[in-house]
Amino acid sequence: MAAISCRRHRRDSKSIHMLFSPQKMTPFTILCSFILLLFTVGQCFADDDHEMEEFLKREYSLTKPYQAVGPLSSSHWELMGDAMVTTEQVRLTPDMQSRQGAVWSRLPCHLNDWEMQVHFKIHGKGKKNLNGDGLAIWYTKERMQKGPVFGNKDNFTGLGVFVDTYPNEEKQIEAQKKRYTPSTQRIFPFVLAMVGNGTISYDHERDGRPTELGGCNAMVRNLKHDTFLFIRYVRRRLTVMIDIDGQHEWRDCLDLPGVRLPKGFYFGATAITGDLSDNHDIISLKLYQLTVLRSKQEEEDQEEEITIPSVDNMELLRLGQTEEGMSGLAIFFTVLFSMLGCIFLVVVGLLLYGHWNENRRKRFY
Repeated sequence: MAAISCRRHRRDSKSIHMLFSPQKMTPFTILCSFILLLFTVGQCFADDDHEMEEFLKREYSLTKPYQAVGPLSSSHWELMGDAMVTTEQVRLTPDMQSRQGAVWSRLPCHLNDWEMQVHFKIHGKGKKNLNGDGLAIWYTKERMQKGPVFGNKDNFTGLGVFVDTYPNEEKQIEAQKKRYTPSTQRIFPFVLAMVGNGTISYDHERDGRPTELGGCNAMVRNLKHDTFLFIRYVRRRLTVMIDIDGQHEWRDCLDLPGVRLPKGFYFGATAITGDLSDNHDIISLKLYQLTVLRSKQEEEDQEEEITIPSVDNMELLRLGQTEEGMSGLAIFFTVLFSMLGCIFLVVVGLLLYGHWNENRRKRFY
């Protein structure tokens, strides 16, 4: 597959070179080459998916009839707080005030590349913006510790993906009789991700904005169809997608390279309620091991031991967050299209100028 892919890409590159040769530079060939370039870039991303194979890891998965959940040492999952198991779900919190609950894996995960598919449900009697607070999916060094971050401890070490259902910052601004600017206003519920190194605090009052890696809005409350969250970590790239529309289609939420997560951390799910409440249910957590083809350079990089979670180029990431909801892939294509658009305009301008200059010379003969 990889060899075929390389040959195809070399053939496409040769076609692009021929289209861009000086003898064939016409507006039509420029447009064709532009389309071919976009197709080639799309194929590069598609090939990455074809190079992966996935295997369900049952020891890290939580599924019906939840026989592996309980206080026994032989169980793979352990409950905490107000969480309880029913025949249909693991209910992290009931629709009651001031509750928090969790379910944590007993086994540390030592996989290089993995994918977590979360089947969840958030529902309750509260109306829009009168519910809370949300749930979180974790891959962290610590486990079974209560706290204010969606039922887990603050200053955690690892990855947290949050489904935040209550706009704390928006309510504070409304109380101060101020208004959001259109560039900063969000629609809740909102899904966001954060990587902590044990010293970074989650800013609850600002809904985690100062430390988030990115996110998207997700209207997940009181839906009659199933809702899913997809978290993939492969080649040190973090991808988060959601399927909440009942169409069985994944929608991009976050795509970020340069995320460094150590091995040997624990998976978990937590939820919390305050003055407002909801039922927060986990129906399944399915973890897949990904087998990925790597280059020699990637194999060497993989051998580097990571002990502290981190994200490369956090300063550039902060600049990229000026536009809410844009993933790393969306930012890449925005920059790519902008550059190609500028090149296209310059080439067309040069061709038009050359045509005009040639016609002007002809008038003197």
